[in-house]
Amino acid sequence: MNNEWFDVQLHKLKAQGLYRNPTVLNAYRSKYGMISSTEKLNLSSNNYLGLIHDERLINAAVQAAKTYGVGSSGSRLTTGTSDLHIELENIIAKFHQTEAALLFSSGYLANVGVLSALPQKGDVILSDEWNHASLIDGCRLSKADVKVYKHSDMIELEKRLSEAQSVYNRCFIVTDGVFSMDGDVALLNEINDLAASYEAYVIVDDAHGTGVLGEYGRGTTEHFKIDVDVKIGTLSKAVGTEGGYVAGSAQLIDYLRNYARPFIFQTALSPMVVAAAIESFAILKQANEKRKHLAKMSRLLREKLKEENFNVTDGFTPIIPVIIGDNDHTLQLAEKLNERGIFAKAIRPPTVPIGTSRIRLCLTSDYTDRDIDYISKVFAEVRTELNIPTT
Repeated sequence: MNNEWFDVQLHKLKAQGLYRNPTVLNAYRSKYGMISSTEKLNLSSNNYLGLIHDERLINAAVQAAKTYGVGSSGSRLTTGTSDLHIELENIIAKFHQTEAALLFSSGYLANVGVLSALPQKGDVILSDEWNHASLIDGCRLSKADVKVYKHSDMIELEKRLSEAQSVYNRCFIVTDGVFSMDGDVALLNEINDLAASYEAYVIVDDAHGTGVLGEYGRGTTEHFKIDVDVKIGTLSKAVGTEGGYVAGSAQLIDYLRNYARPFIFQTALSPMVVAAAIESFAILKQANEKRKHLAKMSRLLREKLKEENFNVTDGFTPIIPVIIGDNDHTLQLAEKLNERGIFAKAIRPPTVPIGTSRIRLCLTSDYTDRDIDYISKVFAEVRTELNIPTT
């Protein structure tokens, strides 16, 4: 293989300020991460309710590992289904108030599995332009036509729904529940109304809403007090473990069990991870105070950063993007924050549109008013030090 080609491509990324390397955490506990043996506030974690280190989850995982071993030994349709997998699927279905649910080995695979199997040739997918990469990749693998509508633009969505009526067999509207880079929430109530008017199906990836929004943590559908055809979720964020799932009708789940290739051919989740997730769902419904505190801290940090004239998008979720714009400024800011004990990743194109590079902050329920004051103070001081323009 020609290594010069790799060198050229990597050089291009470096020249554009888009080169990436993972940051290694030596340890992770609560709101802190150990990076190069130094404890820092971790503002890049999706551990929204702080359950990753909950002793109840850890004990459940340890006991399951002793009983079942540390691996699942196969795919779900061979040797990879334990009684724990069935129990968790039943728990998820009950949690989301659906007839059934199906586990996948990641949320990414759940999205790819649904979209590559459900829409068929002769159908159309209407996809929000800010959807997560896993939804985009699932659309690419589908046999259906794909039409992208402007982010949360209900006028354009209705136009595309109207145009599709006499052309396609079925229409699927696909959207994130909470958009991962901006933290805003899909207009699911309006989307659902349009879907009903045009006999379309709604597929929602609620990875960042599950456990966070709604009185019982059921996500954006509970927030809007509506129901949708296909609910996709993850176990790797507020649930505190790993994996993904789909919840819906019994017929939908039976169909996916037989047609979704990422379910059929992927090694099943480890029983110890499944056991921890079972414990987590028991906690989620009782975690309303954690959710309220998380919402309070999210609102407070937005207010503090806006007072310091940072460009912060409106919203009420724990995903708080601080838009800087320029790639180099964004990288410099992230580096200086790290030096001051704040680990917050710089997000750049192609993950976000050109000219909207940002520091993406993710809060957890472990943060306090004092933490928020410190974060906003350091942001302001570092921007002044780097002479980054205000909004």
